[in-house]
Amino acid sequence: MKGTYIGELEELVLLVVGLLYEGAYGVSVLKEIKEQTGREVNISAVHAVMNRLEDKGLLKSEMGGTSNTRGGRRKRIYYLTAAGKSTLDQVREVREKLYGQLPSGASYSFSA
Repeated sequence: MKGTYIGELEELVLLVVGLLYEGAYGVSVLKEIKEQTGREVNISAVHAVMNRLEDKGLLKSEMGGTSNTRGGRRKRIYYLTAAGKSTLDQVREVREKLYGQLPSGASYSFSA
């Protein structure tokens, strides 16, 4: 896999931003990760990952409108870029290739 390497949390965030499409912001991404995976993630970690992915060109963001529920504050909305989607496609391809090479019927009951 050439290009940008991403970690597990980066992959999850990219997938969730793509899933949420135009509704992806920090808290919505955090909630969706929890709902889809059961994984507890810190909001500051989500923001750090989204900023890092934006720096890599895999996400883009813009400021959304104000709302009364947020006390008039705006939220940053994130979008998956073409490069982000391409990266996810590459990650999926590598995972499927490796997974497909696992011997069928093999016993993986080794204890540590």
